[in-house]
Amino acid sequence: MHPLLSNNIYLVKEHTGLFKAANNYDVFDAETGEELLHCREPHLGAITKLLRFTDYKRNTPFDVVVTTPSGEPVLRVQRGVSLFLSTVNVYDEEDERVGGFKQKMFSIGGAFTVLDDEEQPLCHLKGKWTSWDFTFQKDGVEFARVTKKWAGLGKELFTTADNYVLQIHDCVPAESELRTLILGAVFCIDMVLKE
Repeated sequence: MHPLLSNNIYLVKEHTGLFKAANNYDVFDAETGEELLHCREPHLGAITKLLRFTDYKRNTPFDVVVTTPSGEPVLRVQRGVSLFLSTVNVYDEEDERVGGFKQKMFSIGGAFTVLDDEEQPLCHLKGKWTSWDFTFQKDGVEFARVTKKWAGLGKELFTTADNYVLQIHDCVPAESELRTLILGAVFCIDMVLKE
């Protein structure tokens, strides 16, 4: 696991744009403001780009590559074409699958089961239908929380850019692969549920 994943609080800023097909983000240390990670979709095909401007945007495949500002790989979040429910895979800096997410049917606010590399459930990612608030939890214990940080009326109305705060609680060890999955889930939430 990459050492940058041991932080507990991150600010995720989506790049603004009126007509953008690719989803691009920057991740900052929420306490110091230091830019930690770049998240890019470097290999979009022509058909995917075209479909991103239609009602089928939520069904298009994605492959988000997360690197340090110097280009060192940290993780990758990938999904193929999705017709109904999404299955998303997360890979570490060595491009080894560490787990993924399976979207749950009939969830108000959005929900995923977070799975390890052997498809065993680690926890659940649940959203509230009344607000943009997602928690990672199992058996009543909360591991992390993702909330939307309001960008201002102009940005909210005229672009698709969003900002998120990810807080990972101390009960998740600094070396746990669950941290890789939690950070990967931030992009999954945005691209699967909120686009």
